[in-house]
Amino acid sequence: MPYPRSLVWFGALSVALLGGCTARAVEVASVPAPVPAPSERPSLLPGGEAAWELVWQDEFTGDDAALDAAWDAQNGPSGHILCSRWRDNVVVGDGTLRLVNRKETRGGQSWTSGSIWTKKAFQYGYFECRYRYAAAEATNNSFWLMPVGKLPPGGVNFEIDINEGHYPNEVNTNIHNHSAATIVDGKKTHPKAPKAFQFGSRPDIRVQLESLVTTNRIRLSSRHGQHIHVDQLRIFGVEAVGYPAPLEPTAGQVDYAREAGATVTTSGFLKAEDTSRAALDGVPGTRWVSQREGEKWIEVALAGDRTIGCVQFINGWQDKQGGWNNLIDDYRLEYHDGTRWVAMSVFNVLDGSFNFARDYQVLGLDWNPKELVFYLNGKEIRRVPNQFCHNPAPVWLSLAIIPWAGRVSDAIHQTAMEVDYVRVYRHR
Repeated sequence: MPYPRSLVWFGALSVALLGGCTARAVEVASVPAPVPAPSERPSLLPGGEAAWELVWQDEFTGDDAALDAAWDAQNGPSGHILCSRWRDNVVVGDGTLRLVNRKETRGGQSWTSGSIWTKKAFQYGYFECRYRYAAAEATNNSFWLMPVGKLPPGGVNFEIDINEGHYPNEVNTNIHNHSAATIVDGKKTHPKAPKAFQFGSRPDIRVQLESLVTTNRIRLSSRHGQHIHVDQLRIFGVEAVGYPAPLEPTAGQVDYAREAGATVTTSGFLKAEDTSRAALDGVPGTRWVSQREGEKWIEVALAGDRTIGCVQFINGWQDKQGGWNNLIDDYRLEYHDGTRWVAMSVFNVLDGSFNFARDYQVLGLDWNPKELVFYLNGKEIRRVPNQFCHNPAPVWLSLAIIPWAGRVSDAIHQTAMEVDYVRVYRHR
């Protein structure tokens, strides 16, 4: 898989209870390795097994009826998401727990899914869950902590999202203080601290060719589930001095995409305005923004036959905090040989080790009085001070359908978040 660097996202979105969801932005970070199969798996506990004592677990090896002894379930509508959630959608069998999405009208909503929480509440410890995502866009695959019932004196109604996972490769973490909710512009909001990670995608793409090609047409296409943003599409000849990084200005290199006579066409636009030239204008931050549905493509017809040594482009958009948003999870870069389109570079996150619906991942949280430390496959990905999460809370497993995590379609029907185990440890 090309470009195996992860991208860390920040963002904020007003979130309701029962597994709310997060908008996203990014920075570069390292990638935790895919978790091996159980028989090959070493301990992923921070500091090793000697530092922890197992105090609670559910391996989901019993029958479906046994689940009710340890877990409670939502049975009703969910106004903040697109699905009602029911015990019927929570199924145990063959050593796994499945939260199942169904296209059916129930509870006044046109989709159903599942959400459960432990009858037992916990205060501090290491919380670990091995699971894989429902294999569809617009799903929110969640492992989290939040108090239920009456709070103790001085207690805070907090929420710790260990992961709100979005297919195929996003991990979203968040900390909410629901007790500090206020009304802003007529809407209820509360303090939150989201931070998220998208593995395998990146904003700056550089395809440097080992075998040069001569062509007069270059095409970039994607089947990304949302509209795409393309900026700084640059097509360089053979340069002895090398090529700039995609986010850096050119340093005298000839850019065939900006030659007189080069033209550009696209599959469409997000709005009525034709933004195709914005991808080639050399001005950072001005972008072609595609239509949302169907295949997205941008094609550059060069002024004549040119020998190509490198093609670069930026995808996504950068916010005021410097984070990147809406990165594509697939693309195809091609040249025309006079008869047909020939691939120069193909990327699809689903073909590599970043398809979290195919491969199980281990999500973890070290919740202690001083800090909240988040883990993916035994690798720390986030560490923040614990400012208000101090009263006991159960463990939640939830699946939701949300429109801001991709396209809502019939492909969601019968997909499931599959859980191998949940374990809770305390420091020895």
